Amino acid sequence: MADNKIIAEWFRQYSNDILNFLIYYTGRIDVEDMVQEVFIRALRRINTFHELSNPKTWLFSIARNIAIDEMRKQKKEKDKQQQLLHFQGQSYSNSPEDIYRLNETNKEIYQTIQTLKQNYRDVLILKGIKELSVKETAEILDWSENKVKVTYNRALKALAKKIGGLVDE
Repeated sequence: MADNKIIAEWFRQYSNDILNFLIYYTGRIDVEDMVQEVFIRALRRINTFHELSNPKTWLFSIARNIAIDEMRKQKKEKDKQQQLLHFQGQSYSNSPEDIYRLNETNKEIYQTIQTLKQNYRDVLILKGIKELSVKETAEILDWSENKVKVTYNRALKALAKKIGGLVDE
């Protein structure tokens, strides 16, 4: 029963952070099920949690893995749909859903982040958007702190270059 109380307390403390992280990470606003899955997995694996770790970073690691799994599943499903429609001779158009109720600048920045390679997206979302420390980001991504710093700087440069390209167009 103590494990349930711990997870309930973590849910109270971190569920909004996890929700926001998953929205940024997946590009979807319907991530409540994934948030629940994070805490279900945490409860199942509480015995693997090391007291020296920060629960928030541990939960973010779980959330990141769930998001990656979900994106893989969606990609497979999308590929199947495209193949089916192609087989039927129909054209397939991806109509972008209105993901956020943000201003146009934020949407462009978000969309540009999504075009970056995975490592850059990960570090920008965790360190830049979620404002986690270098140490926390390193724990979540299972990287060294130096790799976080270097990758973050490279990601910022890549993002600035792409945004600059959008402005020039």
